[in-house]
Amino acid sequence: MTQRSDHARLSAAALVISGIFFVIYPALRPFSDEVTLAGAAAFGADAWLVAHMLAMVAFTLLPVGLFGLYRLLEDSPARHTSFWALVIGQVGVGFTLPFYGGEAYGLHAIGQEALARQDASLLSIAAAVRAGPGLLLFLSGLLLLAVSAILAAIAIWRSGRHPRWSGVPLALGLALYIPQFFGSQPLRVAHGLLIAVGCLWVALDLWRGSATTYTRQMAVRGS
Repeated sequence: MTQRSDHARLSAAALVISGIFFVIYPALRPFSDEVTLAGAAAFGADAWLVAHMLAMVAFTLLPVGLFGLYRLLEDSPARHTSFWALVIGQVGVGFTLPFYGGEAYGLHAIGQEALARQDASLLSIAAAVRAGPGLLLFLSGLLLLAVSAILAAIAIWRSGRHPRWSGVPLALGLALYIPQFFGSQPLRVAHGLLIAVGCLWVALDLWRGSATTYTRQMAVRGS
């Protein structure tokens, strides 16, 4: 296999894992009123910690997928668009992850302490964890990820090498990431499924593209 096709297959695998984790995260995450001891139990549950860790892995793997897309399209008219999708996506993930760390570990510790003391008033600290500069950085990161996914969809559309619509579900899913926070758990799981479909479709493009690239380069070497 050539280096480019190897990169594409690695990126395809990363997107498959990312898509699966984007579904598991809202399905596994405990939902509660977040103001009573039931909320403390949700924060303090192992499922809370695991779900948010899976979300962090899912976000981390997105730029790995975008790297493979860039490698496949770097000799196409969509090279610059795919490059900026990769760069903006990396920055977006960097902005997003600190907030998820606070959600995962900070709120988990608060929930466990509230349960130990049987004091639901401690949950008010969660608002401080979720507010301020961290929240602004988080929202900026999600907006950058939406821009990145839209650029990736445009690159796929312009490349002429993949089905034009194959990048649209992922772009739509990431563009809706902020609004979905206001939905119920079933809606958020459905949103996770949308992102998973988007990841899997782009992964399929990468896998097929890696085979096409390998065949084309072997033909050039043999001529």
